[in-house]
Amino acid sequence: MSQFLQVSTATPERQQAVELAKGAVKGRLAAGSQIIGPVGSVFWHLGEFGEGEEWRLLLTTTSERYPELEKFLLENHPWENPEVIAVAIAHGSPEALQWIEASVTEP
Repeated sequence: MSQFLQVSTATPERQQAVELAKGAVKGRLAAGSQIIGPVGSVFWHLGEFGEGEEWRLLLTTTSERYPELEKFLLENHPWENPEVIAVAIAHGSPEALQWIEASVTEP
Protein backbone atom coordinates (compact mmCIF):
# COMPACT_ATOMS: atom_id res chain seq x y z
CA MET A 1 0.00 0.00 0.00
CA SER A 2 1.17 3.51 -0.80
CA GLN A 3 2.28 6.14 1.64
CA PHE A 4 -0.08 9.08 1.46
CA LEU A 5 0.97 12.72 1.61
CA GLN A 6 -0.52 16.14 2.10
CA VAL A 7 1.43 18.68 0.05
CA SER A 8 1.28 22.41 0.66
CA THR A 9 2.35 25.57 -1.08
CA ALA A 10 1.04 29.13 -1.27
CA THR A 11 0.48 31.74 -3.95
CA PRO A 12 0.06 35.50 -3.82
CA GLU A 13 -3.30 35.40 -5.64
CA ARG A 14 -6.31 33.09 -5.37
CA GLN A 15 -6.58 32.40 -9.12
CA GLN A 16 -2.95 31.23 -9.21
CA ALA A 17 -3.76 28.65 -6.51
CA VAL A 18 -6.87 27.57 -8.44
CA GLU A 19 -4.85 27.06 -11.62
CA LEU A 20 -2.18 25.01 -9.81
CA ALA A 21 -4.91 22.89 -8.17
CA LYS A 22 -6.71 22.29 -11.46
CA GLY A 23 -3.53 21.30 -13.26
CA ALA A 24 -2.43 18.92 -10.52
CA VAL A 25 -5.81 17.21 -10.19
CA LYS A 26 -6.51 17.01 -13.95
CA GLY A 27 -3.02 15.58 -14.40
CA ARG A 28 -3.74 12.93 -11.73
CA LEU A 29 -0.82 14.18 -9.67
CA ALA A 30 -3.17 14.90 -6.76
CA ALA A 31 -6.50 13.40 -5.80
CA GLY A 32 -7.91 16.70 -4.64
CA SER A 33 -7.04 20.11 -3.35
CA GLN A 34 -8.31 22.74 -0.96
CA ILE A 35 -7.57 26.43 -1.33
CA ILE A 36 -7.60 28.42 1.88
CA GLY A 37 -7.25 32.12 2.21
CA PRO A 38 -6.26 34.65 2.30
CA VAL A 39 -4.01 33.70 5.19
CA GLY A 40 -1.51 35.90 6.98
CA SER A 41 2.11 34.94 6.55
CA VAL A 42 5.25 35.96 8.46
CA PHE A 43 8.57 34.71 7.07
CA TRP A 44 12.25 35.04 6.29
CA HIS A 45 12.97 35.18 2.55
CA LEU A 46 16.26 36.00 0.82
CA GLY A 47 17.68 37.11 4.15
CA GLU A 48 14.89 39.58 4.85
CA PHE A 49 12.00 39.51 7.30
CA GLY A 50 8.57 39.90 5.72
CA GLU A 51 4.85 39.53 6.13
CA GLY A 52 1.91 39.44 3.80
CA GLU A 53 -1.16 37.57 2.63
CA GLU A 54 -1.15 34.35 0.64
CA TRP A 55 -3.52 31.68 -0.61
CA ARG A 56 -2.67 28.29 0.91
CA LEU A 57 -2.98 25.27 -1.38
CA LEU A 58 -3.26 21.77 0.12
CA LEU A 59 -3.12 18.70 -2.10
CA THR A 60 -3.40 14.97 -1.39
CA THR A 61 -1.28 12.43 -3.24
CA THR A 62 0.88 9.34 -2.83
CA SER A 63 4.62 9.15 -2.28
CA GLU A 64 4.90 7.55 -5.74
CA ARG A 65 3.30 10.57 -7.43
CA TYR A 66 5.01 13.20 -5.28
CA PRO A 67 8.09 13.74 -7.47
CA GLU A 68 5.89 14.56 -10.48
CA LEU A 69 3.60 16.77 -8.39
CA GLU A 70 6.56 18.68 -6.99
CA LYS A 71 7.99 19.15 -10.48
CA PHE A 72 4.62 20.42 -11.75
CA LEU A 73 4.24 22.86 -8.86
CA LEU A 74 7.77 24.23 -9.20
CA GLU A 75 7.50 24.63 -12.99
CA ASN A 76 4.09 26.33 -12.87
CA HIS A 77 4.33 28.36 -9.67
CA PRO A 78 4.32 32.17 -9.95
CA TRP A 79 7.22 32.48 -7.49
CA GLU A 80 10.78 31.62 -8.48
CA ASN A 81 11.52 29.67 -5.29
CA PRO A 82 8.22 28.61 -3.69
CA GLU A 83 7.88 26.58 -0.54
CA VAL A 84 6.61 23.11 -1.45
CA ILE A 85 6.32 20.80 1.56
CA ALA A 86 4.92 17.29 1.95
CA VAL A 87 3.92 15.65 5.20
CA ALA A 88 2.92 12.03 5.64
CA ILE A 89 -0.70 11.26 6.37
CA ALA A 90 -0.38 9.02 9.43
CA HIS A 91 -3.99 7.84 9.47
CA GLY A 92 -7.05 8.10 7.28
CA SER A 93 -10.29 6.30 6.69
CA PRO A 94 -9.78 3.33 4.37
CA GLU A 95 -12.23 4.84 1.88
CA ALA A 96 -10.37 8.17 1.76
CA LEU A 97 -7.01 6.48 1.26
CA GLN A 98 -8.44 4.24 -1.47
CA TRP A 99 -9.88 7.34 -3.16
CA ILE A 100 -6.47 9.04 -3.13
CA GLU A 101 -4.78 5.94 -4.55
CA ALA A 102 -7.37 5.48 -7.29
CA SER A 103 -7.42 9.16 -8.22
CA VAL A 104 -3.68 9.46 -8.84
CA THR A 105 -3.36 6.15 -10.69
CA GLU A 106 -3.23 6.53 -14.44
CA PRO A 107 -6.34 4.96 -16.04
